[in-house]
Amino acid sequence: MSEFYEIGKIVNTHGLRGDVKVIPNTDFIEERFAQKAKVFIKFQNNMIPATVKTVKSVKNFLLVTFSEFDDINQVEQYKGSNLYVSDAQLHDLTENSYYYHEIIGLKVIDEITKQVYGTVSEILAPGANDVWVVDEGNGKSFMLPFIKDVVKRVDLEQQVVEVELMEGLRDED
Repeated sequence: MSEFYEIGKIVNTHGLRGDVKVIPNTDFIEERFAQKAKVFIKFQNNMIPATVKTVKSVKNFLLVTFSEFDDINQVEQYKGSNLYVSDAQLHDLTENSYYYHEIIGLKVIDEITKQVYGTVSEILAPGANDVWVVDEGNGKSFMLPFIKDVVKRVDLEQQVVEVELMEGLRDED
């Protein structure tokens, strides 16, 4: 049985021709939402297959049309639904590259002292490099840039990320 990985969320419809507004939450946005890309809409615990027909980037979301739907009435029910890809659609990555689902949930520790800072709860992609949101478990969180000066080692087997925090990255009061 296939595993599925979330790539975005349908937040609204757009127009009358079946376009949907999608907030992406994925690595490789261009690949995941390319024309003819296969995705799955999770609706009432079912995985509905869909094929990307068109995609347009607008501000913080994507306008996506699926080949299977050409009317607002067909897509209205999917508002609030998450979009997924199957594990069969994942490909091998180069060294020091990771899928979001591999990083989220990892424990973040100091490279030298092994002090636990928290757990990666979210990944943002604001520009040149990803930023990992680390939940400290006390209601606080901090942003960790995914750059070699900060992230020293990722050990997927041990489920930890070893880091060297730059001054000012974490509020220590």
